[in-house]
Amino acid sequence: MLRRRATALLVDMDGVLRRFDPRFAAAVERRYGLPAGALLDTAMGWSMLQPALVGQVSHADWLDGVARALSGPAVSHQDARAAVEEWQTDRGEIDPEVLAFVREVRAAGVRVGLATNATDRLDADLAALGVAGEVDLVLNSSVLGVHKPTKEYFRQACLALETPPDRVLFVDDSDRMVRGARVAGLSAYRWTGPADLPYLRAALGL
Repeated sequence: MLRRRATALLVDMDGVLRRFDPRFAAAVERRYGLPAGALLDTAMGWSMLQPALVGQVSHADWLDGVARALSGPAVSHQDARAAVEEWQTDRGEIDPEVLAFVREVRAAGVRVGLATNATDRLDADLAALGVAGEVDLVLNSSVLGVHKPTKEYFRQACLALETPPDRVLFVDDSDRMVRGARVAGLSAYRWTGPADLPYLRAALGL
């Protein structure tokens, strides 16, 4: 059975709308004597990250936990904390082609939601990056109390968009997130880069 054309769009934040240069974190790790990859490996460990993503702890509390986990015989807590704070000064950058696509979609009358697993710092990041008003809705997991790719996350996102799941197109760079969206009844596409934009435009009838 053919799907009906999507009438709303959900776009992931990190990896789609926003990108980071890994060299920044690598330079911080070298400066403070941390092993390569230690910042991301520690911060993104699920037991460390998950409470912040569902609003159980604040962004600041999450970073405190990361600094404590990085502390040890080789790296003092003071240096670990300084490394984490410096790492967090990098807000990344907005992909201009994705932003232009979002603006094009909205100009065509299609509602766009930012669908992201994020902490309570997301609003500040959006403001700092100059994109706070560039989407119709922000579906922040730490506000919703559930994270992608759970069915409940996508249920709440579709309700907020006032659009049934089978009319929502979800774009994410993670296979796991895409699979979860499809299980929840959404159309979903795995983002690999701006070369995907012609397909997405066609899927939305632009």
